[in-house]
Amino acid sequence: MKYRHEILYVAASLFVGILLALIMTEATYRFQIKSQDRDGKQLRLVIPLGTADLIMAGGASPVIPGDMTFVVGDVLVVENQDNVDHQLGPLFIPKGANAKLVFTKSENLAYACTFTPEKYLGLEVKLPLTISTRITGILSAGIPMGMLIALYVVFAIRPGLKKEAEMKEVS
Repeated sequence: MKYRHEILYVAASLFVGILLALIMTEATYRFQIKSQDRDGKQLRLVIPLGTADLIMAGGASPVIPGDMTFVVGDVLVVENQDNVDHQLGPLFIPKGANAKLVFTKSENLAYACTFTPEKYLGLEVKLPLTISTRITGILSAGIPMGMLIALYVVFAIRPGLKKEAEMKEVS
């Protein structure tokens, strides 16, 4: 078979590409596992006392982030410890009370918000990571990487090795 070596190089390159993608994606997954791969959790956001006064004076609350990321199934509990009523999108949170927001689908939200200087709060709701998602990521990165390695080996390295072998035979 004329192209037997090339087929072996391509197969080995695909294997190496998928192995590299597995290492990279799993390393990334390990860093994000605490926030992504879990069942829904109840997360608490506290509006501290004096937030409304601070915002009126042009300041920002140091404990309230501008954007937040959640996983489908999470529940955001907003606790209003401020001395005024606040609102976050569909939630009206009277002073001294709590309100809950349940995330049931993957989406990006930008809610009007009275306790941030920007007057909105960005919420990103992601699907939880599954083994299927992880395998798709590995293959989506590994196959193209393997093909690039194969192209490099077959068209750049192998011709140079052939020339080197031919030169050794001549000498």
